[in-house]
Amino acid sequence: MKRNISLLIVDDEESVRDSLYNWFIEDGYQVEVAANAKEALLMLESRNYDIILADIKMPGMDGLEMHRRIKALNKEAIVIVMTAYASVETAVRALKDGAYDYVTKPFDPDDLSHLIRNAANQILLKTENEALKNRVISLENIEDIVGNSKAMIKVFKDVESVSQSNSSVIITGESGTGKELVARAIHSNSSRKFFPLVTVHCGALSEDLLESELFGHEKGAFTGAMFNRKGRFEMADGGTIFLDEIATISGKMQIELLRVLESKTFVRVGGNKEIKSDFRVICATNRNLKNLVEKGIFREDLYYRLNVVNILVPPLRERTEDVPMLVNHFIKKYCNSMSRDLISIDPAVLKRIEQYDFPGNVRELENMIERAIVIGNGKEIRLKDLPFQKDIINDSTGSLSDLEKKYVLQILNKFEWNITRSAKALQVDRVTLYNKIKKYELKPKGGK
Repeated sequence: MKRNISLLIVDDEESVRDSLYNWFIEDGYQVEVAANAKEALLMLESRNYDIILADIKMPGMDGLEMHRRIKALNKEAIVIVMTAYASVETAVRALKDGAYDYVTKPFDPDDLSHLIRNAANQILLKTENEALKNRVISLENIEDIVGNSKAMIKVFKDVESVSQSNSSVIITGESGTGKELVARAIHSNSSRKFFPLVTVHCGALSEDLLESELFGHEKGAFTGAMFNRKGRFEMADGGTIFLDEIATISGKMQIELLRVLESKTFVRVGGNKEIKSDFRVICATNRNLKNLVEKGIFREDLYYRLNVVNILVPPLRERTEDVPMLVNHFIKKYCNSMSRDLISIDPAVLKRIEQYDFPGNVRELENMIERAIVIGNGKEIRLKDLPFQKDIINDSTGSLSDLEKKYVLQILNKFEWNITRSAKALQVDRVTLYNKIKKYELKPKGGK
């Protein structure tokens, strides 16, 4: 640790400089010396030193003035002042100006070494704390948003611009485009990043379950409520709550949500105590909320409360130039998670993938690559490893609706028409899936 701690010794007496230099070099520190304040400040313009040991009484600029200028250059520098004139007034002035400590001449070698060790330990502790914060941030960013197309660069700029505010955000885009990743990126780059990001998938819950999930409940509030339970709004105190599939909530829940957003207070189900929570709200939807407002399905006042900032995540078919980058990203991700050597992909297969419309968007591509790695036996992904039926992949004449119809039917058949599991695989709510089945008049094999 000492080898990484740099010291600058500033004293006009050569004997003092030499003795301290040899002393701390022997202790294992990186040490440089300066004969006066002017020389020291010139050195500080070209590099930073962790600890500066400076004499107070020097010709020209004294140590106190030098200390003030050092702090102007680097607020984090640890400055220890040295003086042969041990007066309380001088020491207090130095400490008030932000000096770490002071020592008097002649020095006690053990005391001075102990003081430098304490300062070095403080630097080490701060470095470890910063490293821990960075690890926390990296853990929050479980997935990276990948892409360098114009459409994705706009998304990155939007994320950067809204992250530092507390404004509500609606993220729009088709299912599978990565709306939750965008929400995580906003949270992780905000001042709330060290507090929770709480996610609620609104479309997967009935009205009563969603109410309990958001607001919590008291013991005995309903059958099965054996204990008090915190709601998601309460859990998100200080952080962010992400409401996915916001368009699916009922009219009653829209009213409740509007009240909570306006007051930042709520009452648990079955309770009467008002609870306060400081949270930021981010929503996501694959539906056009403005159209729902015009149809009277979604409240206009809630829409404007939520839609302070809107970020549109483009579908994969509108940013096909990102496909090779995404493919390589997913290959690396799943090879690492499966502890396998990195594999490549046949260029012809990559070209075929780029020509596919991907009704399931990035999520579908990720599923495709993961399955190819699982079932593939070689060091290269080949056409036979792709997970979807060849007639879907090779169909270059069908419309987007035709492709979506085939894809939805394939997922339904895969899960034997289990609506809950199929909706989860498609990352849509059950109502949306039922609407797709009705729209395309889908039926099970042998069904009526």
